[in-house]
Amino acid sequence: MPSVISQSLLNENRSSTTMRALVFHGPSEISVESVRIPRPGPNEAVIRVTLTTICGTDIHILKGEYKVRPGLVIGHEPVGVLHELGEGVTGYRVGERVLVGAITPCGQCSDCLSGHWSQCGGPIGGWRFGNTIHGAQAEYLLVPFAQANLAKIPDELKDEQVVLLADIASTGISAAESADLQIGDTAAVFAQGPIGLCATAGARLKGASFIIGVESDPVRAAMAKRMGADVVLNYKECDVVAEIRRLTGGRGVDVAIEALGTQNTFESALRVLKSGGTLSSIGVYSGKLTIPVEPFAAGLADQRIVTTLCPGGKERMRRLMDMVLHQRLDLTPLLTHRFKLEDIKDAYSLFAEHREGVLKVAIEP
Repeated sequence: MPSVISQSLLNENRSSTTMRALVFHGPSEISVESVRIPRPGPNEAVIRVTLTTICGTDIHILKGEYKVRPGLVIGHEPVGVLHELGEGVTGYRVGERVLVGAITPCGQCSDCLSGHWSQCGGPIGGWRFGNTIHGAQAEYLLVPFAQANLAKIPDELKDEQVVLLADIASTGISAAESADLQIGDTAAVFAQGPIGLCATAGARLKGASFIIGVESDPVRAAMAKRMGADVVLNYKECDVVAEIRRLTGGRGVDVAIEALGTQNTFESALRVLKSGGTLSSIGVYSGKLTIPVEPFAAGLADQRIVTTLCPGGKERMRRLMDMVLHQRLDLTPLLTHRFKLEDIKDAYSLFAEHREGVLKVAIEP
């Protein structure tokens, strides 16, 4: 794929003032509509979106479990071509292909300067696309703090190879990173949806000696083994906690990763954790969450519970693309379905209902 698109196409795009976008109006109310193409202000950029996806968080939004304002364009996994650059954005050219993380830190606030990029400006403040500003399920996208968040895509990589790096790969891999998983550690990953599959891949990349996946869906279980799981347990067929304890000689795992966001998976992850181990939580919780006293050893077992929001910023994106470029990571098997933007409501239905072995859907604006 060429790194620069033709001038005639640029002129054609600039001549239009409207675009198609998926607009959220309330729970279960979304529609593809004509809206104005954004214009960049200082330190901003506009990209022409060439590929995006639907995330599990978008399903939470659609169900009303995570509230955003009506009228918002949703979506937060963008790949695209630079369409227009605002004042102050240097080192980039219109027409270059870029990956933008789901998290767009400013790089200047106290949270960013303290190393908490995802929490830019306050709790989960780094997540803006489809949360506090218009998102990526559209033909064009306004990128804030563009200098810190535009990662150029190597010519050797296709859109399909990098689109999942914007969110689920960065999030999933971060589970092992935040847990400080060490070479030779044992790990259990609860739920092998897209995020959990990336967490399994992340545990493998970090050097886990033995990875146990937990999943009942046969398609996802098979993909978990492809991503690096040594064993996949079906919670409908066995006592997962007892089996993980058996597989680890009664010791428990060094790292338990919760990738779904439910009380049951969180509690099970805690129950298989060894003393001194770490529970790394990357699930999105939409209900009440409690910690049972017994597996928590009354809070005296030297265990840690850590949470992580998808790391963002252009350096994070560059590093992940290098992993793909040098064949350490391949997530293209997770893109099981493809839809045009005008058919995105069908894509939401398929994805939310887990039909046809779906893992991730690619959306082409």
